Amino acid sequence: MPNFVSDPLNDPLPPLDEEPSHPEYSQNLRDVLHMSDIQQLTITSILATDLSLGLRRIPAGFHVIVEADGAEWRSSNKPVHVDQVVVEWNEYIALPSESSSKVRISVYASFELGPMLGHGERLRTFEVSVGELLDRSEGSRPFVFQPKAGDVVSSCTSFFATVEQRMSYEDDAPGLFPIAPSTSCDTQTSRLMTDAGHCLLTRYYRMQDSRNLDQSLKHFERASELCPIDHPCYPAALFNLATAKLVSCQVNGTYLDLDIPISLFQDALDLRPTSHPDRPITQLHLSIALLSRFARRGFQTDADAAEGLLNEVLDVCHANSHVYRAALLAIETSALHPAGSIDGQDLGQGWPIASMLPWSLDELARRGELCLQRDDPHALDEVISHHYDALEYYSPMHAARGQLLCNLGAMLHTRFQRRGNSLGLDKGIGHLRPSLALHSASHPHRAVPLDSELSTRCSHQGNDQDLDEGIVLLREALALCPVGHALRSASLNNLAGGLFISFSHRGNHQDLDEAIMLHREALALRPVGHPDQSSSLNNLANGLCTRFSHRGNDQDLDEAIVLQREGMALCPIGHAFRSTSLNNLAGGLFNRFFHRGNDQDLDDAIVLLREALALRPVGHPDRSSSLNNLANGLSIHFKHRGNDQDLDEAIVLLREAMALLPIGHPYRSGSLDNLANGLFTRFKHRGNEQDLDEGIVLQREALAFRPVGHPDRSSSLNSLGNELSTRFEHRGNDQNLDEAIVLQREALALCPVGHLHRSMSLSNLADKLHTCFSHRGNDQDLDEAIVLDREAMALRPVGHPNRSESLNNLANGLCTRFEHRGNAQDLNDSLVHLRSALTLLTQHHPRQLIVNSSLSSVYLLFHRSALDFTGQDTDSLDAAMHHLKAAANSVSGNLRLRLRESLRWVHHAAQHAHGTELEAYSTSMHLLDVYMSATASVSSRHNAMKEFPRTLAVDAASCALRRGDVYHAVELLEQGRTLIWTQMARLRTPLDSLQERGDHAQALMKKFRHLSSLLDTPPANHSERTSRVDAEAESTRYRRRVEDWNAVVEEIRKVEGFGRFLLSPLFSDLQDAARDGPIIILIGSESSCDAIIIPHEQPPTSIQLPTNFDKLLKLVIAIRQNIDKEAGPKGTQPGLIKALREIWDDVVRPVVENLDRFARRPSRIWWCPTFLFNFLPLHAAGEYKRGGRSLSQLYVSSYTPSLTALIRARRSSDGSSSFAAIGQNHPPGHSHPLEAVEPELELVQSLLPRPPTVLFTKVTSVESTKSRVLHTLQDHHWLHFACHGRQDLLEPFKSAFLMRDQPLSLLDITQTNMSRHEFAFLSACETAVGDIQTPDEAIHLAAGLQFSGVKSVVGTLWNVDDSTVRRLVEAFYKNFCGNGKMDSRRAARALHRAVQMLACDKDMPLDQRIVFMHIGI
Repeated sequence: MPNFVSDPLNDPLPPLDEEPSHPEYSQNLRDVLHMSDIQQLTITSILATDLSLGLRRIPAGFHVIVEADGAEWRSSNKPVHVDQVVVEWNEYIALPSESSSKVRISVYASFELGPMLGHGERLRTFEVSVGELLDRSEGSRPFVFQPKAGDVVSSCTSFFATVEQRMSYEDDAPGLFPIAPSTSCDTQTSRLMTDAGHCLLTRYYRMQDSRNLDQSLKHFERASELCPIDHPCYPAALFNLATAKLVSCQVNGTYLDLDIPISLFQDALDLRPTSHPDRPITQLHLSIALLSRFARRGFQTDADAAEGLLNEVLDVCHANSHVYRAALLAIETSALHPAGSIDGQDLGQGWPIASMLPWSLDELARRGELCLQRDDPHALDEVISHHYDALEYYSPMHAARGQLLCNLGAMLHTRFQRRGNSLGLDKGIGHLRPSLALHSASHPHRAVPLDSELSTRCSHQGNDQDLDEGIVLLREALALCPVGHALRSASLNNLAGGLFISFSHRGNHQDLDEAIMLHREALALRPVGHPDQSSSLNNLANGLCTRFSHRGNDQDLDEAIVLQREGMALCPIGHAFRSTSLNNLAGGLFNRFFHRGNDQDLDDAIVLLREALALRPVGHPDRSSSLNNLANGLSIHFKHRGNDQDLDEAIVLLREAMALLPIGHPYRSGSLDNLANGLFTRFKHRGNEQDLDEGIVLQREALAFRPVGHPDRSSSLNSLGNELSTRFEHRGNDQNLDEAIVLQREALALCPVGHLHRSMSLSNLADKLHTCFSHRGNDQDLDEAIVLDREAMALRPVGHPNRSESLNNLANGLCTRFEHRGNAQDLNDSLVHLRSALTLLTQHHPRQLIVNSSLSSVYLLFHRSALDFTGQDTDSLDAAMHHLKAAANSVSGNLRLRLRESLRWVHHAAQHAHGTELEAYSTSMHLLDVYMSATASVSSRHNAMKEFPRTLAVDAASCALRRGDVYHAVELLEQGRTLIWTQMARLRTPLDSLQERGDHAQALMKKFRHLSSLLDTPPANHSERTSRVDAEAESTRYRRRVEDWNAVVEEIRKVEGFGRFLLSPLFSDLQDAARDGPIIILIGSESSCDAIIIPHEQPPTSIQLPTNFDKLLKLVIAIRQNIDKEAGPKGTQPGLIKALREIWDDVVRPVVENLDRFARRPSRIWWCPTFLFNFLPLHAAGEYKRGGRSLSQLYVSSYTPSLTALIRARRSSDGSSSFAAIGQNHPPGHSHPLEAVEPELELVQSLLPRPPTVLFTKVTSVESTKSRVLHTLQDHHWLHFACHGRQDLLEPFKSAFLMRDQPLSLLDITQTNMSRHEFAFLSACETAVGDIQTPDEAIHLAAGLQFSGVKSVVGTLWNVDDSTVRRLVEAFYKNFCGNGKMDSRRAARALHRAVQMLACDKDMPLDQRIVFMHIGI
């Protein structure tokens, strides 16, 4: 094992701290490893955790060195993401054969991913026997490491190696070879110098001894001198030296020397071209050096160059990488710190090393002050430890001991505030009590620290005795500081703080008033220029804001904001308390926004909060507070503007905040409350009940932390009550409603007259009572709700941002009472309030939707009751439709609610035959399309479709037909049907023609393809163990990608010739589907049943069919029932024949009688059935009597799910002739094999043209795994399936062909590119049957193949017998390949003739003769 050689610079390098070697391990089985059948022991994988923890430098990657028997193995150098806890290497490393042999293992952080010079920074190193490694591997017991001496946390908390005994015949495993020593002496020395430099730089970061930094510089300089310029590691040598030089400049304040590291970084960058893996980390460090020089010298070129470098880093690095995060932080920091604003101390790295003697009181005080300004857990623990050392050194009567006790109490108090450890707080009070005895009664500082501790313990543990004792001590301290005393302002400030805590704990307004008075006096004693003036300004402002919150005096609020602005002016960029001033001013602006509704206040507050958060990076003690504040601001912004991104960002921030506040932390309850409220808001916006349930769990936890007497208890009561009431509305559990009312009554009792939140509590209780009345019909509940709503409205005068909400709530209560009691005054008052509410809202306010909805309900009541509501000529029904339209078109409103309102509009317009009915249908289908596009997976889209009317599209078409607009009827059907397939097709739209429109168009095409590819990738299936945070992040990414995709589509539409790109097609476009024969669309709605015949060039014709919805439904049921019945003698099925005759009489015959104008017999026709027509075998309709007519005698029938699908299927292809026949006769779960499958594959092969005309592949039952079949689908464009088919009616995308190992589902097929496929024959059961819940989505295997790109498909409507299949397959392929060639356009005629041949066999059951149908061209 190599050791460090003597330093050529005559400054010997101290040994690194190492982990203790693990003791020799002895077990009988391990005493001797018999090697007769074993080639060697091998490490096959390594796991290490928390490698980034505690690192002071930005790592490029991590690797492991294993040393044994004088050889050294090095693993690959793995980059790690910021949030990656576990790093895994799956590489083979040979070990010695003897169990007693020693192995030395070291884990390193590297600072380059390319050629490495040396090892990097050593994180852990330990020695262990081979026997113990093997034993731990078999017992799955990792090595767990404690923090290194003097560290609170250290990198690499655990290590685990999997060791296997490799047999002699297992010699094919990839293994690592020992590292060969360098042949160059200079290169080897350069590597040793580099390792020594890393070691010294690490030690400097830990111990802050500048001598280590100086020695590190010397080693890196020597390494760069020894490394040849043309050596691949030379850039690494330059980079290491530049890093140390930059640190030296920052520590020593020699900013004029920054040119040196900048030049070195630039030289390293020049040697690392664009493709070099270490270019981003070099760009990052160069940009940081440039920004440092810019901050000191103000060269704008430095800032511009740094910005360009950082943006390049962001473009190429993963968003979770260390380099990316550091670059992002550098950009944010540079934005907040312009030239000349950065204090040199902010860039400094260290403090002097501790000596063997205790630190002086001055040094302890200085370090303690630094700990208060920065959140460095290690530094704080170190200061506390040194205080304990000093206490042991000084005798009990030493003059310094009292001050030491005071300081130690303050440090423990600080640690409690940051980490929530009440034991630390109790210890702090224990130390301060003796300090009180050591100060004389006349000492002005005698009481201050102990009071602060007692007040804090009271705040978090609720001990009134602590509070009283603290205030008494503070009054004593103030008495010792009369007017004119230098410390009077501090005593005034401290006593005011104690009284403020007393008010927060007990609600005594006299305490608050006295606190404000004391703060005013303290401020008067701190004039302009006083170092603590900003603190007094903020303290007084906070007191005034609190008093405003409880009494509502505008003067208090205005004065508070003036004071907060003045205080912030005294805390410029770089000031330690700037973030506090920013937060305080933002809070004042939020209060004023709530009170007066000025949007500018809201916007300004969020800007301030973002700056405050940027000043509190990860690790800052107040970061959780800033996260909560900004999240709450964004939630408010969302409620008033409706931007989804605000809501998503707020919840991400709230989860981060809560993660920083573990159980037991004093501020956890507030974070729980905030996150619960954020989830509740999102539930109301998107309807995910998981959000609601999680919010209730969190809110209950928050309430448990806020017992009776807690100042924030009413907030938790209100929130929990709202969430329980909402869950009652969704699930109907009376217990939820009753509990909600109890909670709201308690909350209202805690908000007496004058309390700022009383109006909210009144409104919440009123809402629950209104819900209770609707559920139970108790008039007393409704009357009380109205009384409460009136009081709430009185507390929200004109200008209050929630006045419109109160007006709407009161109006709804009055409207409900009118419906139950008929008092016209209630209805009139309701209308007046709603009109007032609407005038208070801006055009794009999200609440516009709710108020317009309420107004529509009131106007509909006026219409039904025939009351005169205005004395004007406005018709109440027209007014109702106007407001329903406004609600549906409220662009800032919740999309789900807009869709609901559009459906209300459809319902009422249809009910009253209003002129806006057709517009309402169009709006609804557009909103449904948009809503579906924001849903990530096809299964979730299908579930979403179930929530909305199944007949929306056909009802819309019927409406258009009633108005004589056949063209619009066709367009509406195409717009509102097969939405799931349409969404998928949009993401696969070819855009080759856009390339010819210039560079901008080409860029749009690339962006469209990229985003479409991302959206078309199926989302991950989250297991129960997947964190909500990860699932939410993925959902947020999907929504943002949809927004980006929509924006690109809008840009493409601006390109000449692409104005209607991906818009719903016009009839003129859709008519092209009929170029090979007419298309018959069948429409069945409650109002009428119609057929539309679409020829290629002539106008469409509509025919009203002599049937109705009820008869259709009975017919569908009859078909299904009779299919399942066994056939009688000679294959007769009387019930089925009767149903087919009815289809002929009521549906097909009226169409056929009109077809002669458009199609010669026996030409082809296409059926496009909707809703219930999807379940009828139209191709089999006939009179079924001697000499009777049937459709099959007159025309060749095909089907298409939509006109667009047929147009897409006619796109040209490459004419490939690769044919695959796929069979599976015995899938899992089936007891009896399909004996006819293998013979069927042979039959198909025998009937196809021989190679090279057709290139045939057979996938037998033994071979047909899901994976093999998927590969076959991609490589062959003509397909024949012979297997079991399964239609899943509950989850139709799980419908599948059953393969040998697992099903090949419809979802699997849709994710396969089949855009060049010609034909598929589905010799399986139920391959063309949709589900009854969403019939117009055509979710079945045959349609799925067509939508995925297959031009022509033969499928089955129900179960098919083996004997039927063999005869039909033989007849079909004889006709299909009769001329020695295959043509997908001949499939329909080939099937038609094959079925006619079967029809001659009267012994075959009728249902088997008509089971096959054709879809496509």
